[in-house]
Amino acid sequence: MKRVEAAGGVVLSDGQVLLVHRPRYDDWTLPKGKLDRGESFEEAALREVEEETGLVCRLGHELPSSEYRDNKDRPKIVRYWLMEVDGGEFEANDEVDEVRWVSLDEAADELTYERDREVLASLD
Repeated sequence: MKRVEAAGGVVLSDGQVLLVHRPRYDDWTLPKGKLDRGESFEEAALREVEEETGLVCRLGHELPSSEYRDNKDRPKIVRYWLMEVDGGEFEANDEVDEVRWVSLDEAADELTYERDREVLASLD
């Protein structure tokens, strides 16, 4: 079975991290999404963060990846980068209806998935 490849970002600003709410899953998570054909992980991370949050970001260093089985029981890897905001503004869209800036401590309580908490824990 082919592995699902995705990428995303831990967007930080003034000591706070950006979380996204996806109404389709009713979850709070980090912005991320699948790679398009021919796209690098880095390109996908920047594109997905912009599509989901409206924010144009720049890549920092790579963070630990998450590997798990998705809801269709396929193996999945998500590679994450630390990101800084260069501009843009959030507008609710089909994938994300709300964003929230929270402290790293609060994020651990807000995030739906343990795998997202593990990515944030690498920032300590």
